[in-house]
Amino acid sequence: MKILFITLCLAAASILPFEQLSAQSDAKANLEDARKAITESNELYFQAFEKNDASLFINRYAEDCWIMLPNAPALCGPNAAKDFLRRGYDQFGIRNGKLITADVYGVSEDVVAEVGFYKLFNVSNIEFDDGKFIVLWKKTSQGWKMWRESFNSSRSRK
Repeated sequence: MKILFITLCLAAASILPFEQLSAQSDAKANLEDARKAITESNELYFQAFEKNDASLFINRYAEDCWIMLPNAPALCGPNAAKDFLRRGYDQFGIRNGKLITADVYGVSEDVVAEVGFYKLFNVSNIEFDDGKFIVLWKKTSQGWKMWRESFNSSRSRK
């Protein structure tokens, strides 16, 4: 009986490292999936401004998103992305830009964080702002979507 118990304990102990490796492998695959989706989404992001096409922009965001602009109330919910695009296009003259991802890391199984830098260009393709951002991406039934976004300029406003 003692030998059976020891054998079962050893068998269980030998399985645990494989389960841990499997969980780590799943997490790594999930993070790689998120990185790929973020890269693809970021490639489309400023096309919305170039084409003045809200549908390209809105599809980047989760329906329950928050967009936390500097020095302004947060834009929240299903109309937040459309309102943000309109404000950026009409009030600030954004016509193009660049997102530079510095890091993507896992927060949970269905949330990852992206940190990076941005550049904004006007209708004459002149850079008029640059700064940094953090985005929490949420895995939805439609894929990875921007869920919480905050950014601010690196330029002083005197």
